[in-house]
Amino acid sequence: MKTIHTNHNLTDMYNHPDVALAIGFFDGLHLGHMSVINTMKEMAEEKELAKAVMTFDPHPSVVLNPEKKRTDYLTPLDEKRRLLEAIGIDYLFVVSFTSKFAQMAEQDFIRDYLTNNHVKEVVAGFDFTYGKFGKGNMMKLEADKQGFNVTAVAKQELNADKIATTHIRNALVEGHVNEANAQLGRPYKISGLVVQGEKRGRTIGFPTANVAPDEAYVLPKLGVYAVTLKRTGSDQLLKGVCNIGYKPTFHDPAVSAVSIEVHIFDFAESIYGERVEVFWHEFIRPEQKFSGIDALIAQIKQDKESAEQLLADISLD
Repeated sequence: MKTIHTNHNLTDMYNHPDVALAIGFFDGLHLGHMSVINTMKEMAEEKELAKAVMTFDPHPSVVLNPEKKRTDYLTPLDEKRRLLEAIGIDYLFVVSFTSKFAQMAEQDFIRDYLTNNHVKEVVAGFDFTYGKFGKGNMMKLEADKQGFNVTAVAKQELNADKIATTHIRNALVEGHVNEANAQLGRPYKISGLVVQGEKRGRTIGFPTANVAPDEAYVLPKLGVYAVTLKRTGSDQLLKGVCNIGYKPTFHDPAVSAVSIEVHIFDFAESIYGERVEVFWHEFIRPEQKFSGIDALIAQIKQDKESAEQLLADISLD
């Protein structure tokens, strides 16, 4: 997959064949987003076009609504790029969402980012907007199209609820991982590097991999989770129990940073410096402060047993 970043130097964007294009911010690449992208892929294959996605960086709220700006993501840009490449996208256009871009006239957007960009099929969600004040919509795009076809994908629902990034974000921060995963269509994932920690876990019989996220991910509710983990370059799925939080038994949350620590079952290798992916499956309990080491060890044993049961049906292949 070729990634083309544009800070509105448009001539750099045009060096590619005719494409079918899915447009959207696509944070999460959830089931609703995948409906748009899969529709685009079907059209591309039918009409022998390259498969392309156009996204924006940063989130438009950074420019349009600074008081409620979104700076953490379900799928930060690099994560989004990895996921799109894995499903066979040929071109990813990353458009800088700046104040200047936000003021762009609707017709200019159509000309510069679609018609001149060799787009022959445009696919977006029914609520996609463009142009100054977001006044351009899918009905206007259909009326004003120049050299391409337009397909609006209807609202996608799950159990009578709209599938939406906001719903998934809220579910994660409230600890409702199952709800978030159902709308994502897969377990929520955070990627990062395994870094040196305090190494306290190994002294009490539960060594952990301290995972430092390499992008600004939405963090799930603080607490203990059943998780799986993959190492870079490996398809092997490792099961574990994870604590995300401040470790209040040892630290003052007011002055500590959140850490993600995974105890991997039946695993003794050193993986410091490796990039890993942590998949979040089930919330077990909130983070809590214990009276001492013995109480903490007893709880970790219970947490491990709970995670093993919750992950029993997940294949390691």
